[in-house]
Amino acid sequence: MTQTSGSAGARASAADVLEDRGSLQRTLTWRGAFWLASGVPALVLFSIGSIAATIGAPSALVWAVSISFGLIQAFVWAEIAGLFPQKSGGASVYGALAWARYSKFIAPVSVWCNWLAWSPVLAIGSGLAAGYVLTALFPPDAVINTWQVTLVDLGGIQQGLALRVNAQFLIAAALLLLVFAVQHHGILRAARVQTVIGLAVLIPLLVVGVVPLLTGDVVRANFTPFVPISGAWNLDGWTLFAGGLFLAAWSAYAFETSICYTAEFKNPGRDTVRAILAAGMACLVIYILVPVSFQGALGVERLLEPGIVDGTGVAEAMTSLVGGGAIVGSLLVVMLILALLLTIMTTMAGSSRTLFQGSRDGWLPRFLGTANRHGAPTRAMWTDLVFNLVLLLMSDYVFVLACSTVCYMIFNFLNLNAGWLHRVDNPATPRPFRAPTVLIAGGTVLAFVNALLLGWGANVWGGGALWSGLVAAALIVPVFCFRHFVQDKGRFPDSMYADLDLPAQGNGVRLVRRAGPLPYLVLAGGVAMVVVGQLLASTGA
Repeated sequence: MTQTSGSAGARASAADVLEDRGSLQRTLTWRGAFWLASGVPALVLFSIGSIAATIGAPSALVWAVSISFGLIQAFVWAEIAGLFPQKSGGASVYGALAWARYSKFIAPVSVWCNWLAWSPVLAIGSGLAAGYVLTALFPPDAVINTWQVTLVDLGGIQQGLALRVNAQFLIAAALLLLVFAVQHHGILRAARVQTVIGLAVLIPLLVVGVVPLLTGDVVRANFTPFVPISGAWNLDGWTLFAGGLFLAAWSAYAFETSICYTAEFKNPGRDTVRAILAAGMACLVIYILVPVSFQGALGVERLLEPGIVDGTGVAEAMTSLVGGGAIVGSLLVVMLILALLLTIMTTMAGSSRTLFQGSRDGWLPRFLGTANRHGAPTRAMWTDLVFNLVLLLMSDYVFVLACSTVCYMIFNFLNLNAGWLHRVDNPATPRPFRAPTVLIAGGTVLAFVNALLLGWGANVWGGGALWSGLVAAALIVPVFCFRHFVQDKGRFPDSMYADLDLPAQGNGVRLVRRAGPLPYLVLAGGVAMVVVGQLLASTGA
């Protein structure tokens, strides 16, 4: 069987079927998607302190390299998104269809790992925002800041890790419910709200990045000696640098969420590529300027302070960067709370659509594949909410971030390779945007670089981070088996067969696999890179 232009018609028919079942609505332009992704630049605030505290003087370089990798990868995401204008959910959904020809068990890993990587932003962001609220309203020794009830001690996984309930948890839960209420009324209203909040956040971030450069407060001495905190560019130093690139990837690559809304674009062929490149350019500016200004004006020693490492002292640091007293400091606290709310809104919109489309495609349980009358995937949103209420109970957000980054790197590896797989298996399928071949090749190389960083850098953030993340990724196996073999009796939804250019239910037609054994060799190569990374990390330690 060969690819023909008829595949586009089959996919359009499948899309029409989904519309009749209460699907998402085409109300969005690329500008709306840009503002929906405008929470991504603020993600630099999540880990700017922890990366600086771990890496030292080269931490600003970590961010510059990471966002550069992300921009190269964006061209792969833009091309594969254009192949499936009827789908939402982002690169993992489009990439899963490339791997589905070669293994029905590998494909859902793509969707699952993308969701596990993104969804914890809800817990981390709302937890940090709640911390800012408590810091702004109450003194540190107030009872509301000190009381907590420990539910479960998880010290066996990571030292100091526990499940607990405190005031931060309760406020964070309220913030999540607020975001849920905004998004319950559909993507267009959410985009309008995020446009307003986005402007209130991106402009101050830009000011923080530019003002110290203009005033001459960024000094060269704060970048010297330009060596990792270990003291030299030896194997220990490179291991720390790899750990920085590993954790920064979770933030710097994340603007790919702007293509989660392909099924809701008025003109997906045009809007998809515009949305992701616009979001990428905004991130490029913020992710270079803010770390350079933070480090250049404050110095590494200031960035090592506990308040900046855990995020609670970022507002005070920003005040010192731009100048101003208590009023400016209070405004910056408000801005940071809005920034965190923006990241929560960005994440709930994107990750819930990944669950929604994963259900429609037969990877995840059926109940997730329903949208309300406003076109909002509310059951997927409730799943996001409940999952993150559990994560909010955890006492160590950096560990949660490291585990989710493990899943993100797995998703990244699979879907960067999906770029060339779609080229091989779907050569004649119309492509509204076709990336230069050199960038498809560059994305493939970065897939293996990211696999190396996964093995090399994950455990910099805790000895159990890599294995905890791998266990979390493996949970898709029983989830998929329940959906595929119990709920669907071993068959996929008709829309999936249309996406693979097969008649309904396959009808015994065998899939053409033009790539031969290459996908399996790629998987083996990815595992080998993780092992090499682990060997480098253990030798460096």
